[in-house]
Amino acid sequence: MTTGNTITLAPCREIPFNQLRLTQSNVRTVKDGVSIDELAASIARRGLIQSLYVRPILGEDGAETGLYAVPAGGRRYSALERLIAQKRLPRTGPVPCVVGRADDAIPEEEISLVENIERVPLHPLDQFRAFRTLHDQGQTVEDIAAAFLVLPSVVKQRLEQIPSNLEQIATTICFNVRVLEHVA
Repeated sequence: MTTGNTITLAPCREIPFNQLRLTQSNVRTVKDGVSIDELAASIARRGLIQSLYVRPILGEDGAETGLYAVPAGGRRYSALERLIAQKRLPRTGPVPCVVGRADDAIPEEEISLVENIERVPLHPLDQFRAFRTLHDQGQTVEDIAAAFLVLPSVVKQRLEQIPSNLEQIATTICFNVRVLEHVA
C-alpha cells in the first residue's frame, strides 16, 4: 500500500491451512515446470520457502469471516494440500502468509500476475556454481540430484563441464550483449 511517498508493506502471519481458500484469480493455468508432486517433495524437504499471499474473505455484512482467499501462491497451496492428503502435514497446520487488505484496490489477478512475471529464473552459471559448492561441501552427485529433482547424470555433466574460466567467459559474453543492445 502506498500513501503519498510512504510505503506500508503487508504484514506476515501464520494462518491455519483449513482457513485458506484457493481463488480463481490465479493467472497461472498452464501446467509447466516443476509438478505439484515435485513441489510438495521440495516443501517436505526444505519447508515453505516463499509465503502465500492472502486477503481476508468478507461476509455479506462486510465483516471478515476468518477465511482467507489465496490469489497468489496457488501451486504452493496445491503442494501443501497434497502433503495434507498424504498425512504429512496437519490440515490445521500454520502456513506463513503475507496478508493483504480485503479492500485493496489492486485486483487479485494483478497480484497473481506480478508474482509470476517479476520472478527471475536462476542463471545457468549460478546453478553450476551452486552445484559445485554443494559438491565441494561434501554432498554426492546423487544427493544433489535428489535434492533438486534431476537425474544424477545431469549433475555430473554440469560439474564436469564447468571450465575454470567459465565465469570470465560468461561475463565477457554478457558485457558484449549489453553493448550490442545499447548500440542497436
